[in-house]
Amino acid sequence: MPHPPADARFTIDPDFAIGAVDPRLYGTFVEHMGRCVYTGIYQPDHKTADAAGFRGDVAELVRELGTPLVRYPGGNFVSGYHWEDGVGPAADRPRRLDLAWRSIETNQVGTNEFLGWARDMGLEPMMAVNLGTRGIDAARALVEYCNVPGGTAWSDLRIKHGVSEPHAVKLWCLGNEMDGPWQTGHKTATEYGRLAAETGKSMHQVDPSIELVVCGSSNAEMPTFGSWEAEVLRHTYDEVDHLSLHAYYEEKGGDRASFLASGAHMDAYIADVVATADHVRAVRRARKRITLSFDEWNVWYADRFPGERKLDMAETPRLIEDTYSVTDAVVVGSLLISLLRHADRVAIACLAQLVNVIGPIRSEPGPNGASWRQASFHPFALTARHARGTVLRTEPSAGPRLDTAKYGEVDALDSVVTWDEETGALTVLAVNRDQEHGLTLRAALRGLPHDAYAVVEHLAIADDDPDAANTEAEPNRVVPRRIEGAQVTADGELEAALPPLSWNLLRLAPR
Repeated sequence: MPHPPADARFTIDPDFAIGAVDPRLYGTFVEHMGRCVYTGIYQPDHKTADAAGFRGDVAELVRELGTPLVRYPGGNFVSGYHWEDGVGPAADRPRRLDLAWRSIETNQVGTNEFLGWARDMGLEPMMAVNLGTRGIDAARALVEYCNVPGGTAWSDLRIKHGVSEPHAVKLWCLGNEMDGPWQTGHKTATEYGRLAAETGKSMHQVDPSIELVVCGSSNAEMPTFGSWEAEVLRHTYDEVDHLSLHAYYEEKGGDRASFLASGAHMDAYIADVVATADHVRAVRRARKRITLSFDEWNVWYADRFPGERKLDMAETPRLIEDTYSVTDAVVVGSLLISLLRHADRVAIACLAQLVNVIGPIRSEPGPNGASWRQASFHPFALTARHARGTVLRTEPSAGPRLDTAKYGEVDALDSVVTWDEETGALTVLAVNRDQEHGLTLRAALRGLPHDAYAVVEHLAIADDDPDAANTEAEPNRVVPRRIEGAQVTADGELEAALPPLSWNLLRLAPR
């Protein structure tokens, strides 16, 4: 006999506010790695390329994805990058060996090309400076090149390069993953903290209006996690605005239950970093509260990656081009729920990366190369489009629990709600982590005129085959599907059936 769906209950109440959704929570990441830039966003010989050489088909998908912000140029790449190599006449730019990914970097795309593309796409840039092999002087010069209107050596050079108006980049990363032994120019927390503080001070002297992100731990499993954050903030607290976090998740050893509960790890990781930042704030008796920049996150099957030093040196190699399944998409949707659940402290987040390299978008090279949406594209695009306004806390009051090997017991239902106070619209994001059984979501509408609300739509990422994926041959194998039957009952309760192993979006609006 079929297993009857269990009920999972919570309350939707505008008084349960966590914080406003910062649109930068839906950021992404473009690194000079693999085919993210070349044959990803940029390919002058493609049939859809614009006058600057950027692919129109990929640009259309980026717009549909709904990201408002893109981090650039790295990533590990930035720790050996000389930004001066990527400006000026393209024919004069050097070909360099990128140590991070053992790739030949042609420098045909650099600061002005990327920032011009971002401007045309309506994207806010998040620029990183090299604190691996370089430091204060190169960083302050780049800010001057990008942000000073003119009348100085570096700003006048930008004008000479054909960019008369300043780029006005407001968000800057002070290096990347400097705690990682794999990083070119790896440093101790004290070494990095001192350098980041002095670099940030110099950058602020050029442009006092910029925001700075300082490197936290590369992941929560680093041996210096916690102590790294505390020591770095001890040096940089007065100069920086945000502290970075990075995390990637994958299914290991067939343990899909733990993989589906990855959001539980992200929640704990964020809570630990917040506690550390607030400890430093208390010790310093500071008024300013540091917010978080989760500027690398995604599903990445890192166990399949042989490691940087085992790569053959090549130009534009295919690197970590993972194909994402329904299960992967559900996890991506759940991680977005975790980020929203911490909207009071997570100001910025970047899905890494945008195209080809573990990206929600895939493309093929050649003049007629195709592009398509990965399964993970859909929960990101729909969340970015609809989860706006104020995040509401949704603590399950009842519902089944699942055992996982890595995270212990977790709720089968993972959910968050956003409320647009102006329109009254409610967006419910919900994941059913149970792989075998459906779940009946029941959410009481409290403090709202429930009799005036109706369900606009219920979309789900779910499939009889949880390993189904989109490919060039079948680009629409996995798409959001409409689920019928969701309703607001007469007693003011949202009721919806969630399929097994599914990500769900429900939109409610005043009638």
